[in-house]
Amino acid sequence: HIFILFLFIFISSCQLKEPLKPHGIMYLENRSNELNISKSNKNDVIKIIGRPHIKDNESDETWIYFERILSKGKFHKLGQHVLKENNVLVLIFDKYGVLTNKDFLDKEEMNDLKFSTSSTENILTGKSFVQKFLQSVKQKMYRR
Repeated sequence: HIFILFLFIFISSCQLKEPLKPHGIMYLENRSNELNISKSNKNDVIKIIGRPHIKDNESDETWIYFERILSKGKFHKLGQHVLKENNVLVLIFDKYGVLTNKDFLDKEEMNDLKFSTSSTENILTGKSFVQKFLQSVKQKMYRR
């Protein structure tokens, strides 16, 4: 009887569904398939998908949606989170609010994106002459 009780407790604690940690809009690809270029407008998009995560600051004509799903890894990952899905939907509207372009990027397509390796120097966070002078005096004091 103890063995049957132990077996019942062990089996009841097992999960049949995979543990997921979703972030963003669930089923983004299915929802994006409902949108039609030159037919759907901003109101249709809000009704189907919801409010965008990111809007273009200048013209409010580019909307970006995210979907990210993390799952627990198997034994060889030692339970670390594994990226299962990472989708981005970019919608571009014209000045009348009609959808003109729809780009859906999944995890494999994002790996193919090329990023610039050049960097810019920020002169605002650079140290002023007085700060540089005081730092050099401080370094000379601590050397002795």
